[in-house]
Amino acid sequence: MTKRIGASSKAAIAPTILQQLNEGTMQSATLSECLAVDFACLMRHGFPGIKAEAIDRMHTAADLGITKRMELAAAILTEQVPKEIKGLPLHPSDTVRGWAAYCIADSSVGLEDAIDRVRPLADDPHFGVREWAWLAVRPVVAQDIEKSINLLMPWSSDRSENIRRFAIEVTRPRGVWSKHIAALKTSPGLGEGLLDRVMEDPSRYVQDSCANWLNDAAKSCPDWVVGHCAKWRKKSDSQPVGYITRRALRSLDVISKK
Repeated sequence: MTKRIGASSKAAIAPTILQQLNEGTMQSATLSECLAVDFACLMRHGFPGIKAEAIDRMHTAADLGITKRMELAAAILTEQVPKEIKGLPLHPSDTVRGWAAYCIADSSVGLEDAIDRVRPLADDPHFGVREWAWLAVRPVVAQDIEKSINLLMPWSSDRSENIRRFAIEVTRPRGVWSKHIAALKTSPGLGEGLLDRVMEDPSRYVQDSCANWLNDAAKSCPDWVVGHCAKWRKKSDSQPVGYITRRALRSLDVISKK
């Protein structure tokens, strides 16, 4: 099957495509399409059992940021159709599978449970679902970052590049569209074990995440990042190490080979 080329802006999305996205019968192909989905419309079409007042709540929240709307959607689904939550990770809509990640974060009984249950979504074929997976459970991970890192260590050596990338992305000190993890901003060495496992990862997807992790840390602990990159370069002159360390130091006024 030929991969669909998605729209690069909301205005460029064909009406028929937008309708299918809003009805949950098609996946988004770009970030622009993902952000264009009408949550209230999707919820109304996908979950007939949800009451009209709850759909109205979702519609009223249309101007909120995307992560706030994801959280609200999960709360409504948990409240209105709890028996349907289990099937959400298999839904054809990437947005609904993203809602599933937030439902998991809200309903988990603890850190281990959240990480275990979100794993299929962390390895989802869709780029957006993988982002929602780490964004959803990040607050749970941040509550006990040292324990989280220990639990994620096996993930950083997993055969799936998506799982390896999740272990790094969910623990980024600053992250994207998410609250910072204060402990890692001041003590990035806590994540050293995870980072060292992917220092020579063959996947560019993982390499970029690792470099971004270090770049986050460099904004508050530049000396530690420079030193850690120097240690890696002394240990290996591989392509992954060179690429990761160059990108890690991109925001610092340092010599690239320092």
